[in-house]
Amino acid sequence: MTTYPLTALELIPDIDEEAVSDVFVRINSKGTLLNQADFILTLMSVFWDDGRAQLEEFCRDSRIPAKDKPSPYNNFIEPSPDQLLRVSVGVAFKRARLKYVYSILRGKDLETEKFSVECRERQFEELKKAQERVLNLQYWHDFMKCIQQAGFRSHKMISSQNNLIFSYILYLIGRTEYKVTEHDLRRAISRWFFMSALTGRFAKSPESSMEYDLARLRPIKTSSEFIQALNKICDITLTSDYWTMTLPNQLATSSSRSPSLFAYEASLILLDAPVLFSKMKFSTLCDPSIQAKRASIEKHHLFPKEYLKSKGITETIDYNQIANYAFVEWNDNNDISNMSPKEYFPKYKKPYNKRQLDQMYYYHALPEDWENMKYQQFLERRRELIAQVIADGYATLISKKTEEEKKDYDNFDLTEKIMDGESEEIEFKSTLRTNLHTNNKDPRMEYTVLRTIAGFLNTNGGRLIIGVSDDGEPIGLEVDGFPNEDKMTLHLVNIIKSRMGVLVMNDLHIHFDDFKRKQSYGGSL
Repeated sequence: MTTYPLTALELIPDIDEEAVSDVFVRINSKGTLLNQADFILTLMSVFWDDGRAQLEEFCRDSRIPAKDKPSPYNNFIEPSPDQLLRVSVGVAFKRARLKYVYSILRGKDLETEKFSVECRERQFEELKKAQERVLNLQYWHDFMKCIQQAGFRSHKMISSQNNLIFSYILYLIGRTEYKVTEHDLRRAISRWFFMSALTGRFAKSPESSMEYDLARLRPIKTSSEFIQALNKICDITLTSDYWTMTLPNQLATSSSRSPSLFAYEASLILLDAPVLFSKMKFSTLCDPSIQAKRASIEKHHLFPKEYLKSKGITETIDYNQIANYAFVEWNDNNDISNMSPKEYFPKYKKPYNKRQLDQMYYYHALPEDWENMKYQQFLERRRELIAQVIADGYATLISKKTEEEKKDYDNFDLTEKIMDGESEEIEFKSTLRTNLHTNNKDPRMEYTVLRTIAGFLNTNGGRLIIGVSDDGEPIGLEVDGFPNEDKMTLHLVNIIKSRMGVLVMNDLHIHFDDFKRKQSYGGSL
């Protein structure tokens, strides 16, 4: 050590602050490789040290539950300063590539390529305004409600923090710049988060993806245009082919951190589903505040591992397939152990009636007679059914009503509408699927319903009332033979999605009402 040459760089006393910052970045980037966020944080240390300190304090507080004061603590993320910096940059400059922002904050005019103190001060002022919004605890926790509304409950269901961070950028832009109402903004952001979480939108090249999405917002002027832009991206991403082809293929994995698996969990919460073989709701048992020795919910192999191994299926990638998992209470998982499906399933389904079994099969994506299926055939069919459940969960985010639509429903008088008769905006159908002349199910009846819906979609919207004849006489819903309202709703939703695509559900709102002691089925478009 006494003979080792150590190089020292001495700076002259009157060097300016920007030069010091530049020297620091250059030296450190030759040693420990720094990223663009480090460079910007360095600039903040020189020109706005309080701002960097605020970021670091917010991040420290987010890791510790606070008892008697407001705190950024939450169940989804413990942010780092560079993550919150990215949010501030996105809000302030509509940029995601931090290398451009580093130049901007140094005072570079991107048009003239020249640096100036005035430009640097102006850009830092924009960053300060944005960071004030980013660290606003009310905004922060209101945003977390969007994630909850999307069906997610804790960090264990978050496969990409980049997705959460970018969603926060969009939330702040919508709330503080476009003044979107909280109800409509929460619905749009929860839908966006579900879409981007499911598809892994920011898993690869996140800066490029974020930059592309932010660029779409730059020409937007109004709150309605902002919502429309987000919804349009969701629509062109989650097409009918995505639900029926792409997603089932994505589910062909054994990854325990698969975005599609987390989306399935979120969908069970959105659909208010019970745990398999239990009356307890999945959402209740997913409560992150519950900390027991064994988790309230466990992933159960429908075809147990040891059973599959006895059949020659020994590879982890095969028996740990997502499509082989179902969520059960830990005691049921313990009791089933290594029994074959043929052994345990008849015992577990025995206490349930047909309606309850139908719900169980639907929520948990169980094919008919699944316990007797060959394993690979079971996996393929169950992937399709899981994809359907996820699509239905996502559809609940689309079909929630705005405040104006709620007022419209509150003021809706079925008797008055029926007495007024059919019009361009009101149409009656006696049944959904039953031909009253033959008293049999008839696909032509469903076709006329779909044709009416398509007509409303292509014009100015309207109301379709099922269970009422053309002359206004009540027929009721009993003739269609559905066991309950849920089954009728599900049947209509399924034929719409199969013939017209899941995105139609964005404009379809369904409810039941009574007319002359007969129940009618109303839908608005």
